[in-house]
Amino acid sequence: MTSASSTAPTVSAVPNAPTPRTSRTPLYTPEQRARRDGTRWTWVQGVLAPVQFVAFAISTVLVLRFLATGNGETAAVVSVLIKTALLYTIMLTGCLWEKAVFGRYLFAPAFYWEDMVSMAVLALHTAYLAAWWNGWLDVRQQMLLALAAYLTYAVNAAQFLLKLRAARLDLNGARP
Repeated sequence: MTSASSTAPTVSAVPNAPTPRTSRTPLYTPEQRARRDGTRWTWVQGVLAPVQFVAFAISTVLVLRFLATGNGETAAVVSVLIKTALLYTIMLTGCLWEKAVFGRYLFAPAFYWEDMVSMAVLALHTAYLAAWWNGWLDVRQQMLLALAAYLTYAVNAAQFLLKLRAARLDLNGARP
């Protein structure tokens, strides 16, 4: 009697199995890179992104201070409002940038997942604004909502930093 393994054909490679990626599609076509480099929105995004990050860092400290001590409520609230205003600004100008570079305001294939997470970030910040404006939650709950928005923002910022790195690697001809 023979075993099933001895009668089965030997396969050296599995058909349709994923293969390790040795190269990837560049983030921008040459035309998109030229549009990216030629639009003022690239400069605007380059200025707003670090400004928003600084506001995020300061606000995170103020919110955590308020949650830990109960002190500094006004500073924490104002910092979240400033961070949210910067978010709306960078989202609007980011849509204009994406339209200039990719021909669509949102969800260009190269930035699809970043835009998806951006929608969650925007939704959480907007939920904070609604809760603050309407008094739907107490201040501590509002600050916890702000922290949830900030955590999502941090994930989104990391996504964009990885895209920036990929674009630089493409420019230098390197592969990750």
